[in-house]
Amino acid sequence: MRKLFITAALSLTWPATAADPSFDYFSDNRALIRNGVAAVLMCNGLFTSERTLEQVLAQELAYLKEPIGTGADDQYWIDDGHKSVLVGGGGRTPGVTAAFRQGIGCVVMAPGQTYDDIPSLPELTLHYPPLDAETTAWPDGDLIDATKRPPFDVKKMAAASDWAFDRPTKEQDTLSLLVVYRGEIVHERYAPGVTRDTKTRTWSTAKSLFATLAGILVDRGDLVLDAPLPIDWLPAAPAGEQDPRREITLRHVLNMSSGLYPVDSYGLEYATGSGLAYWAGASSTEGARRRGLIREPGQYWEYENYDTLLAVYAMKNALGGGKKYAEFPRRALFDRIGMRNTLASTDRFGNFIFSSQVYTTARDLARFGLLYAQGGRWHDEQIISSQWIKFVRTPAPASARREHDYGGQFWLVPDSRHDVPKDAFATAGNRGQYVIIVPSRQVVIVRRGLDYGKQGFNRWDLTREVLKAIP
Repeated sequence: MRKLFITAALSLTWPATAADPSFDYFSDNRALIRNGVAAVLMCNGLFTSERTLEQVLAQELAYLKEPIGTGADDQYWIDDGHKSVLVGGGGRTPGVTAAFRQGIGCVVMAPGQTYDDIPSLPELTLHYPPLDAETTAWPDGDLIDATKRPPFDVKKMAAASDWAFDRPTKEQDTLSLLVVYRGEIVHERYAPGVTRDTKTRTWSTAKSLFATLAGILVDRGDLVLDAPLPIDWLPAAPAGEQDPRREITLRHVLNMSSGLYPVDSYGLEYATGSGLAYWAGASSTEGARRRGLIREPGQYWEYENYDTLLAVYAMKNALGGGKKYAEFPRRALFDRIGMRNTLASTDRFGNFIFSSQVYTTARDLARFGLLYAQGGRWHDEQIISSQWIKFVRTPAPASARREHDYGGQFWLVPDSRHDVPKDAFATAGNRGQYVIIVPSRQVVIVRRGLDYGKQGFNRWDLTREVLKAIP
């Protein structure tokens, strides 16, 4: 009897054919992250950008492939008192809460955390330098003197602006266009519902902001470009064994060529890796340090958020963490060049997410671009060295297969493009966040967008159109 029973059981459980290879083993993660994306974008849209619920639903959340509710149903719990947004929950997948914190923007909480945990989240109460932006001249303030504008072709600039705003597809949604020529703002335009004070997410333009902070530390000698990253890898190598990841340098990670396993690639960005830190409350440093080495560092280019976050963790270690680390972006860069409307966000452990989560305005990004256009100088102060600017503009060796289009957390003009100056370089973020610097023409172009769908707004095409108006 027993033998017959086993045979029967096996006949019921053993599959007749191979399992479906398309089964998604990360479906629960994806559902959790989907809740978190909606929570973080809604929270920042309402409390950081100070936009209306209708604007956030129509633009910030438009790129979601699987929208969650309508904002007026029971999928969103918006608490104005706590400045927080909870999305989802009540079923198999936990809800995710994001809460606004002073000086930081919205921080995503771990599933299961409650309003009682909000006071323990990071915040930054550092006072801004005393300055009246309305009565202080650009670029330190916001007062524009039109008489200082250098000559340019007004009609061609208007045509370039229309080119940027009047797109052939509604999926390319331009919020703002700002052009600086010879240090002066010569064109500034905003979409309805957007002003010069509207802060929106930089996405990966944050990587270039971070590269500047890293350059300041390298210039000071606190970090070394070609030395092993000063980080503790996970899991730690057994005593007496050499961890091959100790060969990875700051140059490697800034060049997107660490050689580590690419956890954000191949359809897994919103399932594992940095997605869990961005949107679900995981640490932004632990996952980055748990990747194994699969290639020789410096030999293969792979775009990875975690490579940037490894460098951010190295910055934290170089500064010793704590208050010095928390205040460093403001004190070392933002406050020195008038970026008073820029919030660098952190995970719930206080680690900066400088691979994506910074909220800022078009004018603040123009100030950032102007710093580079001026060779790293701001008035009489050298903020970053010419050597560092040369590094970020030099093609990463492993980017040769990509037409040498990537440097040190900045994008470069591809080899095949001959319609824009070769010395141009740019930041680039999801949904169309661009700061384009053209040193030979003394031009900075800032385009902010909330593109969705196939997106495809081309930064070099924009550069070509704007430069038609510049003598």
